[in-house]
Amino acid sequence: MKSTIEDLKTRRSIKKYNEKAVSKDDLNLILEAGMNAPTGKGAQSPIMVVVQNPDDLATLERLNSVVVGGNPETRNFYGAKTVVVVLADKSIPTYVYDGALVMGNLMNAAHSLGIGSCWIHRAKETFETVEGQALLDKWGIKGDYEGIGNCLLGYFDIDFPEAKPRKENWVYRVK
Repeated sequence: MKSTIEDLKTRRSIKKYNEKAVSKDDLNLILEAGMNAPTGKGAQSPIMVVVQNPDDLATLERLNSVVVGGNPETRNFYGAKTVVVVLADKSIPTYVYDGALVMGNLMNAAHSLGIGSCWIHRAKETFETVEGQALLDKWGIKGDYEGIGNCLLGYFDIDFPEAKPRKENWVYRVK
């Protein structure tokens, strides 16, 4: 238990990755943690898509940048060779929260294994585009899914970031 709390306290977003691929065994452990995230009424609305194909990664990264008017050359996946796209079934009322819990489990599990991670937003906007829908079709994803987040995974190529000081008045206790 103590190591779990320590992992939760020390995980940081990693924004520079080296070329080393995440092992299949470690990736499976991370995905298992994502599959075991709590979901509203146990409905299990999220799905995870593991993207490691360089062409699909490049397309996904470019789309992620341009959906908000950004530069298509921006490297906002920071060199990660694995991205787990979390999508969730919009027919389930808790789908956004369910997907967020999956993202948290993925990142915390990765950290516990010495693997860096980072939540990259704009999955919703990415998969609302025609090209984003084409990726889902290519991957065989059918249904009314919304993108929740892109979880970058890899081994970091930077000094491990220090935590920012915690803000005051984070917790209020009602007696």
